[in-house]
Order: sequence, then structure tokens, then C-alpha cells
Amino acid sequence: MKIIHSIRYFFEKRGFEVSSRLADKLGIRVTNVRLFFIYISFITLGFWFGVYLTFAFLLKLKDMIYTKRSSVFDL
Repeated sequence: MKIIHSIRYFFEKRGFEVSSRLADKLGIRVTNVRLFFIYISFITLGFWFGVYLTFAFLLKLKDMIYTKRSSVFDL
């Protein structure tokens, strides 16, 4: 159990260190950098979900327009 806590501590320390070093370089607060990363992750996830829904809509529309008819009398 101690090994898991030490690994977790290591990754948390190194992960937050990236945000703080970036904030120091840009001259802004660390919380703003972390919020930026959170917002960007939600935006990118939402963008691809929107692309998925658009493709699903277009495929459904294509199926409604181009239906295969077996004979002339199906009109």
C-alpha cells in the first residue's frame, strides 16, 4: 500500500509541477493554467461528439433519401 501512495505522490507532484512551471514562464497564476487545461479537455471531447452526431445525422438522411426500391410500383 505504501508503494501505491508513493507512486501517486510522485505523479501528482510532477503533474502539478508542469502547470506551475508553465505559469511561471507565462507570468500568470497556476490556477488559471489548470482551469485552461480542464476547459480545453471538455471542449475537445465535445467537439468530437458533435462530429459524431453530425455524421450520424447525415447517414440517417442518406438512408431516407436513397432507399432501394424493388419495383416501379413502390413509388
